[in-house]
Amino acid sequence: MSKLTIKPYQKPHQLERDALGRLVLIDAAGNRHIDVHPVRAFPITAPSSGLSLMDQAGKELCWFADIGAIPEGELALIEEVIAAREFMPVIEKIIQVSTYATPSIWDIETNRGPTRIRLKGEEDIRRIAGNTLLIADSNGLQFLIKDSTALDKHSKKLLDRFR
Repeated sequence: MSKLTIKPYQKPHQLERDALGRLVLIDAAGNRHIDVHPVRAFPITAPSSGLSLMDQAGKELCWFADIGAIPEGELALIEEVIAAREFMPVIEKIIQVSTYATPSIWDIETNRGPTRIRLKGEEDIRRIAGNTLLIADSNGLQFLIKDSTALDKHSKKLLDRFR
């Protein structure tokens, strides 16, 4: 019969920034992994669950099933990096479209202010989950509609012409 030994809890890692501003993961063995990148498993549909810390080669170094398990100081560092990398404005209102055929120019109001986008084709509007839509403009920028049913009546009417 084998003897079970219980080790005292030790923090599995430490996360910090180096002098160049890169994220550094220090694992339980004391190894320093420089310039790690946080990657969400489901960035749009479940942003608070499933987060990986990856090294430069794309190897997973650390996994969090729930970001609530990450200590506040480390979570702040992770969120800073994610915010700089994941620029995705949220469409709050569709003001007008140039034509109901594609390509078309859309004047929209986002959480980052008003802008104009060019939609190449109807396939650039993708349903992600439920009423969540992802719209890609002709420059490759991604715009999010969190809940298409929550848009105002005019915006819904314009959007329905393209779906």
